[in-house]
Amino acid sequence: MNGHLSSQAFQLFQKYIEENCGIVIRDEKAYLIESRLSKFLIRFGLSGFEELYNMLRQQKQAALTEEIIDAITTNETLWFRDKTPWEVLEDQLLPKYIEAIRQGRGGKIRIWSAACATGQEPYSIAMCIDRYLLRHGIADITLNDFEIVATDISHTVLQLAKLGKYDNITMARGMTLEYREQYFRQEGRTWLLDERIKNSVQFKQFNLQNSFIGLGFFDLIFFRYVAIYFSEALKKEIMKKISNSLTKEGVLILGNSEVFLDYNEYFEAEFYKNANFYTVRGGCYENIIRG
Repeated sequence: MNGHLSSQAFQLFQKYIEENCGIVIRDEKAYLIESRLSKFLIRFGLSGFEELYNMLRQQKQAALTEEIIDAITTNETLWFRDKTPWEVLEDQLLPKYIEAIRQGRGGKIRIWSAACATGQEPYSIAMCIDRYLLRHGIADITLNDFEIVATDISHTVLQLAKLGKYDNITMARGMTLEYREQYFRQEGRTWLLDERIKNSVQFKQFNLQNSFIGLGFFDLIFFRYVAIYFSEALKKEIMKKISNSLTKEGVLILGNSEVFLDYNEYFEAEFYKNANFYTVRGGCYENIIRG
């Protein structure tokens, strides 16, 4: 077996990965392909990466392609990542959503966590909403009035997310003592998420290259630290699809360190404390109208 990744093999896999999941592997990141895919050479007794590529192309095994994508994708995530999005949700958006629900303007408030990995973001959303309602003594509205959809391209991480089970290392990454005591119970070295919170999130496998039409419309989309892995053309395409998937006053939240320079075509920037968030151009998020 030759575990060395030649320039030709790198270019083949570079194109293959971008075609199948949109992720662009820069030239300086060639080691990712070599280190993460070498196990497949051993598993299938292949002589080199070119042979693995030919097998993928010729046999067109969907399950194997999924395994390749799983190996390449970075599932970096943590609880309540960044501080300001949660302040925006609690201080700016939830009061509007609650008023909209009370006025009976139709349907649940729909929230999408795109590229959710092992579930920390959508579960953070659910806990944030539930705790807000409890803290403010709101009894006429519950978590059931919100529909939280979480998607990822990886079947493997979605299966882990659905379990709602986390180890001590994962729990140490962003989880506060207050939230942990309220929404988790410990069994040995494992922390189990409250069933009510777990059941409030719908997990779906989804490739962001595909049409968004089947997902429906959303009031709020978390699309954080995902676009950084895509080409500029795909980023623009996805932003357009996001704008078409938001309700009239829908809100887009990106990662705090992400620079969104070309938002003007589809979005208007809003500012709260140190947070940037984006509303669909032409809308007025001060008046929530279900769209």
